[in-house]
Amino acid sequence: MTGRPPREELLDAAAELFTLRGYAATTTREVAQRAGLRQATMYHYFRGKEELLVELLESTVAPSLRLAARLLADTGRPAALRLWELCRADVLMLCGGPNNLGALYLLPEVSDGERFGGFRRMRAELKRVYRGLLGEAAGAVPDRPADPGGLDLCNDLVFGLIEGVILVHRAAPQRSVDSFAAATADAALRIAGVSVPQPAAGPAAQPS
Repeated sequence: MTGRPPREELLDAAAELFTLRGYAATTTREVAQRAGLRQATMYHYFRGKEELLVELLESTVAPSLRLAARLLADTGRPAALRLWELCRADVLMLCGGPNNLGALYLLPEVSDGERFGGFRRMRAELKRVYRGLLGEAAGAVPDRPADPGGLDLCNDLVFGLIEGVILVHRAAPQRSVDSFAAATADAALRIAGVSVPQPAAGPAAQPS
């Protein structure tokens, strides 16, 4: 135990075990032991490992959703720059922590279980914001023809790239996450066919 609230200890323990050993292979007893707690104590905070997984998944999207709402409303700055900031922040969120939480997206339980509906709705809302920023950025390109169907495909490709970085990061975890996040954001905008902007001076946008 580190003196932090037991709920945080349990989430950290679950994140470590789920990403290293796998969700199906991890028991609630092992999560409790890793957190320095008795299994019975764990049930005061979580009803089981499925509830732990739900909270971990939603924690990877909620900060990005808050940032996305601010960026979508910040119409005084170029959409391409705001999209770049969202892409970069998302990669930092998925790959910047001690555990590769983005790898949890690949679990088969996540795509099928009813308990993960909230996470899937949050993810769909984030994808909708990506599409809005992509539409703005594409519309700012001179002489670019309108192509609503193409925008949907482009959004699928960009969003797929951002979520797909978890596999690249897992293969080379020693790579600088800051550089990796910026390079991925650059690549996303190239997929979208818009110029890669120069971020404004000052700290880059971060999820909060």
